[in-house]
Amino acid sequence: MKLDLLLRNADIITMDPDRPSASSLGIWKGRIVGLDEELSGLDAADVLDLGGATVTPGFIDAHCHTTWFGLGLAELDVSGARGLEDLYGLLRGAVADAGDEGDGWLFATGFSQTQHGGSFPDIAELDRITGERPLFMRHNSGHMAVVNTAALRLAGAESPSFPDPDGGAIVRDAAGRPTGLVQETAQELIQQLILPYSLEDIEAALERATLYYASEGITSFTEAGVGGGWIGHSPAELAAYQRAAATGRLHARAQVMPVLDVLHGLDGHSADSAGVAPAGLDLGVFSGFGDEYLSLGPAKVFLDGSLLGETAAVTHEFCSHGQKDNRGNVGYFQADPAQLRERIEAAYAAGWSIAAHAIGDRAIDLALDIIAECQATYGPRRVPNRIEHASMTRPEQLSRLAEAGIAVTPQASFFRDGGDGMTASLGPERLSWAYRAASFLDAGVVLAGSSDRPVADGNVLRGMQAFVDRKTASGAVFGNPDERLTALQALAAYTSGAASATGTLADKGSLTQGKLADFTVLSASPLDAPDISQLRVLATAVGGHFTYQTTDLHAAPAALVPAGQSHKSN
Repeated sequence: MKLDLLLRNADIITMDPDRPSASSLGIWKGRIVGLDEELSGLDAADVLDLGGATVTPGFIDAHCHTTWFGLGLAELDVSGARGLEDLYGLLRGAVADAGDEGDGWLFATGFSQTQHGGSFPDIAELDRITGERPLFMRHNSGHMAVVNTAALRLAGAESPSFPDPDGGAIVRDAAGRPTGLVQETAQELIQQLILPYSLEDIEAALERATLYYASEGITSFTEAGVGGGWIGHSPAELAAYQRAAATGRLHARAQVMPVLDVLHGLDGHSADSAGVAPAGLDLGVFSGFGDEYLSLGPAKVFLDGSLLGETAAVTHEFCSHGQKDNRGNVGYFQADPAQLRERIEAAYAAGWSIAAHAIGDRAIDLALDIIAECQATYGPRRVPNRIEHASMTRPEQLSRLAEAGIAVTPQASFFRDGGDGMTASLGPERLSWAYRAASFLDAGVVLAGSSDRPVADGNVLRGMQAFVDRKTASGAVFGNPDERLTALQALAAYTSGAASATGTLADKGSLTQGKLADFTVLSASPLDAPDISQLRVLATAVGGHFTYQTTDLHAAPAALVPAGQSHKSN
């Protein structure tokens, strides 16, 4: 037998408790053949001496929005603006650059009021800048957007008497005039004018995004919502994923969650369900369908909103701060809880796992009740049920999560940019409930590393460091300091933990004989680094094939590239 690739002289962190470390790793036909002495006597087509560089399992982002991120890479990025005048300047520049050809939509991404002292743009100023050109500027939370009058007029929603949709709001001033802020499902009023994107546009977005992922060591990800609702981009979004995978434009393994909105009734045999009419996708496919490169994950359902937008369903009202009066504000559900329960049960009866977006503790109560009842009636699922974000988790909810085997995906990437704002909104009494980490692990809950990108920073190394130090922009420790993870726990979150939460631990998450040869090469070990975020990704490989290789010869061993190849980013 001749290996395809042999890595040697490496500091290999396997994340396999039975064999935590090694110095050599052999790959054949995209899988790991063995480590160290298991490779004795085997030749290889390519041998790479890594000069002591660190190798870890490939990073897994268990909750992100890849199409949205990829589209945003081609849109106006306003995330770097500080102060509204700076923001207005970026918009003026985009309008000027477009010139006479700028008569279509102006798309911007990355806005957050936290970057502007808590202030939102003045719609009158937006109108002066954009004129009759409609503007759609998505908030980085994804749960709201800023638009101008031209966009509201196109949607027929300019009038003060226009009703708010269920689960959303067109924010208005004291006189009833729209401010330009549309929250939650109200975004769909504008998005229906834009959607659907073409398959080619989505494919191009996936290529841009996954090449970016590769440069950060990401080998797998879960796309948290496609096909419909305010988070989807086309009813045929899965087809774009299939086409991208078939043509080599998808540079990381993808698990795709359809939003619950796109599931519909399935007229199967009456014996196929226990008294509930099942709902799913055509031909009866459900979670787990696909292969090791592209598969269907759970059905994604939004139960509530966001903490930054103060629309999460919580049991205690948000604190009043600044100019905002939150008396009585406990957020809200995206739909009537009874309706949500009925729709989720119909999907579960058809074989779907559930990924419930639940930010507030009141929403987590609802998710726990529904999922536990579904599991008791229809049995467990091979792809685990999940609660996305689980941002406000009361102490007694920890044991319920563990008992039900429900995985959670809290994002450490929120701490730096959003931590100070969330601290003000939540108040000191319940801050210890926010974005738990160590207590999830202590309770036996599966914790998956994820970013919610582009809602927050998607860099895994920075995410790991955030789990370790929980630092906000002000330098404070966010929430309970006891929730900080060790470096090993932080690495596990983005490898073995994320693999477990996505139902793929048999193939990913550790560098173990027989598993997929997905790995990341780092400049040093994250287990010893004083600041994990300062490490460099030197290379990324999916199935033993490099999706990224450094071009900096001083940052990587010269032997990193197989013989006969040049140093390049693939």
